Amino acid sequence: MSNKLVEVEVYQILIDESVKAPVVVLKEKGGERILPIWIGQAEAVSIAYALEEIATERPLTHDLIKLIIDGFGARLEKVVINDLKENTYFARLIFKIDSTIISIDARPSDSIAIALRTRSPIFVSEKVMKEGGATEQ
Repeated sequence: MSNKLVEVEVYQILIDESVKAPVVVLKEKGGERILPIWIGQAEAVSIAYALEEIATERPLTHDLIKLIIDGFGARLEKVVINDLKENTYFARLIFKIDSTIISIDARPSDSIAIALRTRSPIFVSEKVMKEGGATEQ
């Protein structure tokens, strides 16, 4: 399969009533494919706050991470949801500091929350999109 990356955006956050768990739904930019990822409650709230640009009195964890990134003069170049193993998604945060590229393993939910705060693009590997994605109906 191709290592092609598909750019996505956060389409919606919903609750899977069958398991009472939040789901973040990513949608292919300019396309019809979606990728649902079940996430934790705290991450769902953090993503929703970022989407709605809700400010908190003190920084939440993902806000703090953004402040640290900024403080070190780094830039989150992109988030890549790059693997799916046994119903678990994996992601990488791709940072640029000066001319150095650093790739860090992270949960997709945390990666999405940070990407929204840093206004960084989110990508899904074509392999993951084919394995876990669906077509919007």
